[in-house]
Amino acid sequence: MTAPTAAHRDMANAIRALAMDAVQQADSGHPGMPMGMADVATVLFTKFLKFDPTDPHWPDRDRFILSAGHGSMLLYSLLHLTGYADMTLEELKHFRQLGSRTAGHPEYGHASGIETTTGPLGQGLGNSVGFAFAERLLRQRFGADIVDHFTYVITGDGCQMEGIGQEAITLAGHLGLGRLIVLYDDNGISIDGPTSLSTSEDHRKRFAAAGWHVQSVDGLDPDAVTRAIRKARKVTDKPSLIACNTVIGFGAPTKAGTAATHGSPLGADEVAGARKKLGWTAPPFEIPEPIFTAWRKIGTRGKSQRRKWLKRHAEMNTDDRAEFDRRLKGDLPAAVNDAVVAFKAKVAAERPSWATRKSSQEVLEVINPVLPDTVGGSADLTGSNNTKTAGLRLATAQDASGRYIHYGIREHAMAAAMSGMALHGGVIPYGGTFLVFTDYCRPSIRLAALMGIRVIYVMTHDSIGLGEDGPTHQPIEHLAALRAIPNLQVLRPADTIETAECWQLALESKKTPSVIALTRQNLPTVRTAGDSNLCTRGAYLLAGASAAPIRLIASGSEVHLALAARDLLARDGLDAAVVSMPSWELFAHQSDSYRHEVMGGDGTVRVACEAAGGFGWERWLGAKGEFVGMKTFGASAKASDLFKHFGITAEAIAAAARRLAQ
Repeated sequence: MTAPTAAHRDMANAIRALAMDAVQQADSGHPGMPMGMADVATVLFTKFLKFDPTDPHWPDRDRFILSAGHGSMLLYSLLHLTGYADMTLEELKHFRQLGSRTAGHPEYGHASGIETTTGPLGQGLGNSVGFAFAERLLRQRFGADIVDHFTYVITGDGCQMEGIGQEAITLAGHLGLGRLIVLYDDNGISIDGPTSLSTSEDHRKRFAAAGWHVQSVDGLDPDAVTRAIRKARKVTDKPSLIACNTVIGFGAPTKAGTAATHGSPLGADEVAGARKKLGWTAPPFEIPEPIFTAWRKIGTRGKSQRRKWLKRHAEMNTDDRAEFDRRLKGDLPAAVNDAVVAFKAKVAAERPSWATRKSSQEVLEVINPVLPDTVGGSADLTGSNNTKTAGLRLATAQDASGRYIHYGIREHAMAAAMSGMALHGGVIPYGGTFLVFTDYCRPSIRLAALMGIRVIYVMTHDSIGLGEDGPTHQPIEHLAALRAIPNLQVLRPADTIETAECWQLALESKKTPSVIALTRQNLPTVRTAGDSNLCTRGAYLLAGASAAPIRLIASGSEVHLALAARDLLARDGLDAAVVSMPSWELFAHQSDSYRHEVMGGDGTVRVACEAAGGFGWERWLGAKGEFVGMKTFGASAKASDLFKHFGITAEAIAAAARRLAQ
């Protein structure tokens, strides 16, 4: 090991000291990883990372992702030391306290320089695939003068052990994402103790087998780390892993190298001993002026790079510059609305009976040509999800212009990678699987909702209507579970026109991810066209008047059953109105007067129908309400037989309304 220079040693120890002090003051946190990886992070930020704290959102900055988010004080310390204005010393002193920017795990939007919300292990690694893919796609489109940056990730053993980690590793290797560099904190310790308690695998061989460029270095040797990063940056056809052998809690006199430093404060005596061992004499939260000045100088290094980039940006072709700026802002071209309106008029005239999964594909066929931002994909269900359109080229290691990703059977990594794309900016990701498999990617969906980013999940085969695959594939509780996630927009369209409107809503929702739940079985067209988007309000009167004493409420494939039930009730002289309710979330945000108009007053009879579990529907049913739907798991049979078997029919809806109206 080459002895680090005094400047490097002091700069790395500044990170260690701030991490120790903040965790100690909060009496909560994870000091071990920041102390162990301080040398690696110092090398990265001082010698390689392209950033400018005065313009944190500069599009061509390198992205730094702390996948091992429990070590958040590493990131917070770096942001403070390099001069990010909103990461003040006071914020560090309020680590993990209510209202601070320094949450226990990094949260996107809390402070500049936090590129993604991490904490659940492996999420940052999964996100990084999307970041790197978006960079490559935009570089191909706009050129290296405008898009030319790396994605750096710090991971730990937990990121590798989680299943999403393996999915992300193999996907990145398959796509040949050469500007993705992972710095692995290889310290051999997890919460329970040595990693040998739970794993015996060789991570280096695993990454190599997945098509990565792999190196191993002494993570406490800054010269070795420098050489490794420099070499990794030259590898253009493979992502890179640098396994950094470190000591968790480096500097702690009795606890270094043990699980005791992972998730607990070191304690006053241990902190004092660490200060002595590291030669750090400054009081808590104080950085000696020469060291602080050196760090702040590093923070100014990117100014000239950014200014040169701004000059190149100003010299771009006018049309290209306008398109680049539009895409980075996330705005939609007017052509999208025009395409949707024209498509709805065509469908209203032809009135096809399509499964809404096919409707979705037909909508995408008119959207994708006028919205180059979209990046589609599917978790090995392209022919079932109908997510690929004619004009989309396949994304491969050889073709950097491809806008369609075959994610393979990697639902979780697909969702995480889509979050990374959305966070990077310039692309709008959508990806498909069966609705039942939202269980396999729910953590990534949840974090997208927490971050408030535009990701579109195309979830097909949305009920017992998928038929013969049986109860293992028939979602029952999934709509309710998804609707329980704050800031997630669940859209379940009733026909092709509603599908077009739901797609438009999802694309326009910059700060909300959307699940579009789609059928396998064919459905009739129940809507007329019109320029306005009726789904915008979440629910609306599809048939009948607001004065009707009965409401038949349904979403998706059950709306046409509600319409048929209305006809049955009319034969008995009962006046019912049908409410199509594609989105609970949007309807909940409407005014009281509008909700009253759609749902009727307190005495209104309300029957809701959905081919799923009824959990949550009581919110909309009121005192005189009943739910027609699933109370058990499904069965393997034809869809038409299943709906009859489980009593999800127009007759059942009408019978419930008659009972309540008596």
